[in-house]
Amino acid sequence: MEHLTFSTLDPTFNLALEEALFETLPAGHPGYFLLWQNGPSVIVGRHQCTVDEVNADFIRRENLPVVRRITGGGAVYHDTGNLNFSFIEHAGGREKVDFRRYLEPVCAALADLGVRAGISGRNDVEAEGRKISGSGQMLRRGKVLHHGTLLIDVNFDRLVEALNVDPEKMRSKGVASVRSRVGNISEYWQPGSDTDALVAALLRRCASRPGSVGESLMAEAHRLADEKYRQWNWNYGAMPNFTERKRQRFDWGTVELRLDVKQGRIASCAILGDFFCNAGEGIQELEQSLADAPREPEELEAILRRLDMGRYFSGCEAETMMEFFTR
Repeated sequence: MEHLTFSTLDPTFNLALEEALFETLPAGHPGYFLLWQNGPSVIVGRHQCTVDEVNADFIRRENLPVVRRITGGGAVYHDTGNLNFSFIEHAGGREKVDFRRYLEPVCAALADLGVRAGISGRNDVEAEGRKISGSGQMLRRGKVLHHGTLLIDVNFDRLVEALNVDPEKMRSKGVASVRSRVGNISEYWQPGSDTDALVAALLRRCASRPGSVGESLMAEAHRLADEKYRQWNWNYGAMPNFTERKRQRFDWGTVELRLDVKQGRIASCAILGDFFCNAGEGIQELEQSLADAPREPEELEAILRRLDMGRYFSGCEAETMMEFFTR
């Protein structure tokens, strides 16, 4: 892989450049490994309702950017105590998200600094039972984007204030608070370590040579930042009115279904949560399949039986999701 580092702390540009690299990855390219940082900001998952995930008063008072990324998963707080990494490569025929492929070399880099880290759950890295990294991933058109954040010296007080943490998620993890669940890598690395040493270890473990970004790609990234990542419609978006709402947490993520039902038919629907898709933008396909359907369990089941639920919710059991949507 070729490695790139970003110098800007602007989350809108960093996410735009990452997307531009993903979309334009040439056939036969070995892929990119990126290292970058954002200034204080909140980054929300592709399928989340932003207003539900952030503390609006704190965001407004601190003037924090809130930016949506193109991968699933949950909302995260970023500041310069985070080091973000991205892998962009051709999928090589893979059709399902695979976190271990990318987190294992990251764990190896941490081990080089004396951090005994391991993969936990679907997309976390933990040290001594505390989360030190979370990741998101997307498969689309034969390419994969995997990115994550490494908590080096994060301000946890600001993290807790910026996010509306799901209490159900805390209960499912068996912990009482965010602070007891997460930790900083700087608490675990060997004496004399610093961010530069971690960067060097990551580059050694995850990439083989330096890469470069041409002027046309940089121009595309600036266009995406302006026309997408700095726009309210992308970062917040208008949620449809709903007459029915249901929500359930599964081992692989939380799903919320919002339906606007008129005269017995689904006028519109939104499917939200911190889940991951095996099909890129696939969740919009599912929403469109349910639009204008009769709001009857048998009718919905007939529609859903024709679809591959594992395509939309990575790690799910089809019958469990059938029950969730139809009951």
